[in-house]
Amino acid sequence: MPADTVSVTGWGRTAPTAARLVRPRSYEEAAAAVRECGARGGIARGLGRAYGDAAQNAGGAVLDMTGLDRIHAIDADGGTVLCDAGVSLHRLMEVLLPLGWFVPVTPGTRYVTVGGAIGADIHGKNHHGSGSFARHVLSFELLTADGEIRTVGRGTPLFDATAGGMGLTGVILKATVRLQPVETSLMSVDTERAADLDDLMARLTATDHRYRYSVAWIDLLARGTSMGRSVLTRGDHAPLDSLPPRARRHPLAFRPSQFPAAPAFVPEGLLGRSTVGLFNELWYRKAPRARAGELQKISTFFHPLDGVPHWNRIYGRGGFVQYQFVVGYGQEEALRRIVERISGHRCPSFLAVLKRFGEGDPGWLSFPMPGWTLALDIPAGLPGLAALLDELDEGVAGAGGRVYLAKDSRLRPELLGDMYPRLAEFRALRAELDPRGVFTSDLSRRLNLQELS
Repeated sequence: MPADTVSVTGWGRTAPTAARLVRPRSYEEAAAAVRECGARGGIARGLGRAYGDAAQNAGGAVLDMTGLDRIHAIDADGGTVLCDAGVSLHRLMEVLLPLGWFVPVTPGTRYVTVGGAIGADIHGKNHHGSGSFARHVLSFELLTADGEIRTVGRGTPLFDATAGGMGLTGVILKATVRLQPVETSLMSVDTERAADLDDLMARLTATDHRYRYSVAWIDLLARGTSMGRSVLTRGDHAPLDSLPPRARRHPLAFRPSQFPAAPAFVPEGLLGRSTVGLFNELWYRKAPRARAGELQKISTFFHPLDGVPHWNRIYGRGGFVQYQFVVGYGQEEALRRIVERISGHRCPSFLAVLKRFGEGDPGWLSFPMPGWTLALDIPAGLPGLAALLDELDEGVAGAGGRVYLAKDSRLRPELLGDMYPRLAEFRALRAELDPRGVFTSDLSRRLNLQELS
């Protein structure tokens, strides 16, 4: 099978490594690609939206699974879809919304494949009520290191190791996913401002149960009495009777907004403290103090950045680090200390969001757990960033929390066991299932995910 040697990075555009990029177009070609991975092994890759090195494999093979993109069957009565792992959430929305169905969980981008959604066990604005993506997966077919294709059902060790396992148990080929019924393709959205971090957490705690989806943009440059000031956005799928007459003509139309692509070259330092500080001030001030029932497109509510192709270029050639962690309920002081430290370091992050997680799912390396999760983008060249994030990692681990592996690019391996208590089980299953280490990645080497001790 033809393969090109290319430079591969995550969405953050840091730490590129060279790998042989293989593009299978059938299950048989995928199996052949696994057999021919070579000494450095291989890893499956979807649309490249993992921020760090999870879908990179220096000196080995990377399997581009986007060519396996068939939707095999839709149960429009029961609300399930059977599709290849290379099908994107964007494609599912295009096909399913006109039928009155929506994906059960979507992250901040719809350009994620179903295989990637399972491998990272993605979460969205509805985790507090709906859990992560794997909760809605009924079964999947997995190509394992021995060349066998296994049908993997819920409640089995292989399912739980694969959900959040970052592609290290095998290549997901297709999956059956349970869907969310909707009456329209619009969202009914409530927006309000929170004056500081305590105000924000109080509002979320008191009223999140009223909303299917909930997220807060947070100003991490604000300090003093304004530290953690936020814009809180929550909503649900709009019912048909809430639409104005004109919109009722095509209530399930899916027409995402599209803007010009970010330029190929962006000067370094464009997103510095001054520019991000100005943006944050304007964004907070323009938000309404309280507004209820605004109708928004699905793309506007869930995926505003998808309207700007290649938006990751705005950080310049140096790229950016996305840092996401979760700490449990009862650890609000730990969250406050971390926000204070980020604010004190003057991290220029305009993409910072705080959410509440509900009950975690069984995935052994699945990220969500009940608690508070904060995600932020930071230019990779920010002075002192490495030391700051190492310090934050210690605080997160000390509070019983964890960082998100799908976004990580620099976590120290000695902290992983504290963050993921079922790590030893994951390593043991991998050793049994893949003793030669066929499935490997830059992330797995960096974090020693293939070692038993």
